[in-house]
Amino acid sequence: MKYAMGALALLLASAAVVPAQAQAQGDWPSKPVTVVVPSSAGGGTDAYGRILAQALTEQMKQSFVVDNKPGASGAIGATHVAKAAPDGYTVLVASNSSLGINPALYRSLSYDVFRDLAPVTRGVIAPMVVVAHPGANARTLRELVERGKREPGSLFYGTAGVGSPLYIGVRMIEAATGAQFNHIPYKGVGPAYQDLLGGRVNFMLTDLASVRQYIDAGKVRALAVTDRTALLPGVPTLAEAGVPGIKAFTSFSVMVPAKTPQPVVKRLAAEIQKAMKEPATARRLEQQALEPVADTPEEFAASLREEQQNWGAFIRQHHIQPE
Repeated sequence: MKYAMGALALLLASAAVVPAQAQAQGDWPSKPVTVVVPSSAGGGTDAYGRILAQALTEQMKQSFVVDNKPGASGAIGATHVAKAAPDGYTVLVASNSSLGINPALYRSLSYDVFRDLAPVTRGVIAPMVVVAHPGANARTLRELVERGKREPGSLFYGTAGVGSPLYIGVRMIEAATGAQFNHIPYKGVGPAYQDLLGGRVNFMLTDLASVRQYIDAGKVRALAVTDRTALLPGVPTLAEAGVPGIKAFTSFSVMVPAKTPQPVVKRLAAEIQKAMKEPATARRLEQQALEPVADTPEEFAASLREEQQNWGAFIRQHHIQPE
């Protein structure tokens, strides 16, 4: 009898938990949400994270607060989110360096993208552009490549490190053309830009969002873009400039801790899709040269798996290792 009463009490308690969880999910968000950006302020990831946080704060009438956690090629911020409570109050906004490249580049990561995190949406794609300092004496990508073939290693390019689409993109150009360039890694793109503007770095493949101001000011010359963009209508694509087949891009996406309730994941994805279409947010994205994607969790998961395979194949083929 005591056993039956105990079992009945447990059953009633369990039944009470389900409505409570459902109510909590239905009330989400009932308190501020932390948006973790695994990079320092000022870069493309941070720019998108802040635009998104502002849009969701205005749209959902609840605070979304950016928390920058840079370091270890994005691993510090991604690990923080992976270990956070799966309740929808900790959100990761990360570049495809953290989500698409790191799993192939590093033998041991402190997080597993698909085991420890749940995909929400690929928020935006940032077109990349090859830019050169005027002192590089290259008015076109073809001229840059020809010099890289004629004088191997004579031209220097900067990146924020090996684990980035910017670095691997240049390696793809080398592999496609036979040119050879000298890589200089920096602790962030900011110092790399300063050396580019000063002529100590000859060229970079970088996010249009970050370098557009220098192009507009005439301090660097845009030679080619990864994809056609209305922001640089007169600049050819890599394929049009004679280097076809380069599948390099930068994107900024949203993840949450694994086991976050699906109603919360789907609600967050839907709210982001809605926010990306709001005119004021669309203008802010355009000003940063960010192109909205805002796909569904299922679509994002499928494309991310394919992306990991593509980056991984090139990394293994060319024996790319972190420095």
